[in-house]
Amino acid sequence: MTLKKITWTLFFLILCCKIQAQNFELGKVSVAELQEKEHPLEPAAPAAILFEKGKNYFEYTSDKGFTMATEVKVRIKIYKKEGNDWATKKIQYYSASNGRETLSFSDAVTYNLVGDKIEKTKLKSDGEFTEELNKYWSQKKITMPNVKEGSVIEYKYVIRSPRVGSCRDWFFQNSIPVNYSEYKNTVPEYFEYNANIKGFLRPKVEVQKGSNYIELGSARQGAQNKWDKEKLSYVETTTIYSFQNVPAVKEEAYVNNIENYTSTLVQELAITKYPGEPFKSFSTNWEAVVKTIYDYDDFGPELNKSGYFEDDLKLVLKDAKSEEDKIKSIFKFVQSTIKWNEYNGYSCNDGVKKAYKDKTGNVAEINLMLTAMLRHAGLEANPVLVSTRSNGVALFPSRTAFNYVIVAVQQGKDLMLLDAADPFSVANVLPVRDLNWLGRLIKKDGTSLEIDLMPKQLSVDYISMNYSIDAEGQVAGKLRRQRTDHNAMSYRGSVKGVKEDAYLEKFEEDNNNIEVSDYVRTNENDLDAPAIESMSFKGSNFTEKIGNTLYVKPLLFFTTLSNPFKQETREYPVDFAYGFLDKFTINIQIPEGYKVESFPESAAMSMENELASFKFLINVSGSTLQISFNSQMNSPILGSEYYPALKMYFQKMIDKQNEKIILVKL
Repeated sequence: MTLKKITWTLFFLILCCKIQAQNFELGKVSVAELQEKEHPLEPAAPAAILFEKGKNYFEYTSDKGFTMATEVKVRIKIYKKEGNDWATKKIQYYSASNGRETLSFSDAVTYNLVGDKIEKTKLKSDGEFTEELNKYWSQKKITMPNVKEGSVIEYKYVIRSPRVGSCRDWFFQNSIPVNYSEYKNTVPEYFEYNANIKGFLRPKVEVQKGSNYIELGSARQGAQNKWDKEKLSYVETTTIYSFQNVPAVKEEAYVNNIENYTSTLVQELAITKYPGEPFKSFSTNWEAVVKTIYDYDDFGPELNKSGYFEDDLKLVLKDAKSEEDKIKSIFKFVQSTIKWNEYNGYSCNDGVKKAYKDKTGNVAEINLMLTAMLRHAGLEANPVLVSTRSNGVALFPSRTAFNYVIVAVQQGKDLMLLDAADPFSVANVLPVRDLNWLGRLIKKDGTSLEIDLMPKQLSVDYISMNYSIDAEGQVAGKLRRQRTDHNAMSYRGSVKGVKEDAYLEKFEEDNNNIEVSDYVRTNENDLDAPAIESMSFKGSNFTEKIGNTLYVKPLLFFTTLSNPFKQETREYPVDFAYGFLDKFTINIQIPEGYKVESFPESAAMSMENELASFKFLINVSGSTLQISFNSQMNSPILGSEYYPALKMYFQKMIDKQNEKIILVKL
């Protein structure tokens, strides 16, 4: 073993001993912790979690039965000013009457070293806030006092919940390093939970068995008529998950949701087995999950309601002759009639009838209504459970794995996917939030089928530019831009509700202070057609003049300046959400009295398995340059094994875009 390896081994052993010796109880902050200037393993970290300990357990009362309590103790070190964000903690909790949770903070203290003495500043009531997020969820927030570089903060919070179906996720890993993380879950024998670990790192796991009891009531004992509590004993299992020296998780470009790859414990109730009652399954596998959801009163039965729309549907379908006409007419009717209230979920809140009457509803009410109408019209339509990108990929059988529902219509051997909650969606062009790998189609008999949600066709961005350059380097020309599919959806969403003047002001500012005139939009509201913009433009910031020589990048303000992929290696897949084709056709008129001294050579490159390709072609004819540039990404998701090749591909494509045409005065 080399001296360097021996030194590092000793360092890690010392660090581990230090962690073992550390006191993981609140109120025991040390001078050494306050004196520490940087994290020993990640010196650039703005803060670190010194320890985070969670304890999940069950409490029983005769009136409420079992409730779940989660108690968390945290200590955090602030190294830099950028770490001050960690002095604010926000926690959401369910606040609706059917299953209201309670949340309380305590033992919240900031520690600072003043001279050689530890100064304590306790959180006061004016540092705690409660906010109602919507009719189901509220949030409590604390902002720790007197926080500065070098501070150590700690606090405790307890959540009590009658919602025993799901334990809260436990994050071992975070955006800052974690010195020690521990989660202890104690579960009575009456419950079984599926426990799964997300991410690339795995904690240490210990399992212990113990006993507990429930006090059921009073009973007369013995000849002395003594009254005593009657007790029911049960076995409970305690699982302890622990992790030392957890590295910070790093955000990277084109990551679907970083939490998919963050080391996290995810638990879901699988079985209940109360004394004297049959076992009840919830989430033992995907079929059990789907059956449980389908049997909910606010899901399956809502699909069978049709009386509220039948008369209107006759009018909607009066001119529809084919299946495609029916699908299009019904989809547009629901999409334009019922407004999405921004609530996700696969369960109806107020029901499809009320949503139809009020012309507003959550995503389940809108898309279950759409399913029912399509079925009523004789089409084979089924709901599809989806986990949105913000909710993470549905990796394990779990009812909470899903938080959204769309519609699938069978057309021959193909499925047409629809989401009427989005005003700019069309058939098979789902909102980006829906594009999260896989969904589960639920059939009428309650069985399910895994389906691919990712788009099969490329979204095109076609840009045509004709511009001239004068002797001073001023550029003036015309631009026409045509977007299809997800590119068109994104554009339409970005201009919705934005005044044209404000849009153009931002466009000019974002594009090197270009000046735009003669601006026209076409097909802004015709979702079946490409979205088109056309304009005239001029600007003086797109060329470089040195003496009698002009230098110009041919793509002007569309030139990509830097590679989005900067890391040497990558563990996460690269997720573009959808495949795309960017096409440029450019004609450049050079100024009178100048000639082309040099220009970028034509070039082409492709990745293995035809995952991506670009082609740059240039032709010079007298005073005109003609350029064609295409960049095509054929796969919406690339595994991390392709990262080195993808990084190189992007760099070569960007280098080619940044090569300059050189014009010299005659």
